[in-house]
Amino acid sequence: MLRTLHDLFDSLLSPAHETPAEAAQRLRLATAVLLVEVMRAHRGFAAPERAAVLAALQREFALAEPDARTLLGQAEAAAGQATDFQTYTTVLNERLDEAQKLRVIEAMWQVAYADGQLDAYENHVLWRIADLLYVPHGGYIAAKMRARDAAGVGPEL
Repeated sequence: MLRTLHDLFDSLLSPAHETPAEAAQRLRLATAVLLVEVMRAHRGFAAPERAAVLAALQREFALAEPDARTLLGQAEAAAGQATDFQTYTTVLNERLDEAQKLRVIEAMWQVAYADGQLDAYENHVLWRIADLLYVPHGGYIAAKMRARDAAGVGPEL
């Protein structure tokens, strides 16, 4: 297990000679870690948030459920060892355009709203990640409103 995690971190940090498949996996993992960070921001891992992460991974990467669960497990392990968000946001900045980054932000908002409420820590994590992804504020807010409306949650006070 430790060898696998070590290999995983090495692949995130040294993408110079990676194959297209390795690059795609690195993007999937980086995205999954950021989704997990929103889930972790809330006290405890709520089942609705975990389900929202799995649904986002399946939807965004066309993964079968077992593959999404494996990716989620890898992301949880990586997030548990992470010291910053920048390692992962750098991957997204290298590979995604603005519209794709907004889809990731919207998926993160869906995770935050999955339990029917927005925690201040979730809000803060999302703001920090959106800033590191250079997402325009208007797009960030629009993604938040779409996710909030889809979750059926009323506006915050």
